[in-house]
Amino acid sequence: MVEPTRYPPAQAALGIAFLVLATAFFAVLDTTVKYVGAFVPVLMAVWFRYAFHAVLVTAVMLPLRGRSLLQTAHPRFQVLRGALLLAVSAISFVALQYMPVGEFTAIVMITPLVVTLLAALFLRERVSPLRWVLVCGGFAGALLVVQPGGDVIGWASLLPLVMVFTYAWFQILTSKMARTEDPMTMHFYTGWVGALLASLVLPVVWQTVPDAATFALLCLIGLMGTVGHFLLILAFKRTQASTLTPYLYGQIGFAMFCGWVVFGHVPGRLELIGIAMIVLCGATASWLTARDRRLPVDQPEA
Repeated sequence: MVEPTRYPPAQAALGIAFLVLATAFFAVLDTTVKYVGAFVPVLMAVWFRYAFHAVLVTAVMLPLRGRSLLQTAHPRFQVLRGALLLAVSAISFVALQYMPVGEFTAIVMITPLVVTLLAALFLRERVSPLRWVLVCGGFAGALLVVQPGGDVIGWASLLPLVMVFTYAWFQILTSKMARTEDPMTMHFYTGWVGALLASLVLPVVWQTVPDAATFALLCLIGLMGTVGHFLLILAFKRTQASTLTPYLYGQIGFAMFCGWVVFGHVPGRLELIGIAMIVLCGATASWLTARDRRLPVDQPEA
């Protein structure tokens, strides 16, 4: 096995700081989405998120990188990756209207376990007994989060799981593309594919933004998503994924705090037990994947 790259301690510490800050940005994004959804259609918020992303990344990176920013060996995969992430955002933005931010974020964190499941079922990868135990434990925790609280009913209870499976395919595709594609190029195409596809439905859902405060919140959604993903790129450039993985789950804490401050919500006992199970199983599975395969463990924004 190839020895992992060794990073100076100062660089590793800076990478951890970037990652923790990114998780805080994503928690603010999710909380803002839930709040602003009471005033404008959710798909408008999705469009603002990707339009802001596309414009900001282009304005900053194109002068620095020139045409090299556009160069990709797999344009079709770039489009597919952007479409998958757009679907993830749309589903998560809708689901947040029905679920508390902290509990939703916890369910999102079973994504590494779903990646393991999909890799075993469709990619014929060998999965150890320990990983199967972690998958079962994570799903049991998700059931505790979704069912007992009574906040999610009917079809809405399926949205977080649909989003997680969609994001797992996005993760698998990203891990394959990361071997040959530049991260900033992928970041660029993610924004533009999402913005262009979201623009197709924008005329159907568009309504006048009620006031300047709501417009500012919509821009904040775009800013938090764009800068959050850029911080992740900076983090993974400075240290290995196995070092960063445990800190990814700090997003649950930030999300619970934001949910308490903005909405006054505190998870119940069973929800907290489920969240703890998800953190334990998901973090362990992510760390094992990062240690064994040296693949970056990307973080969902919601």
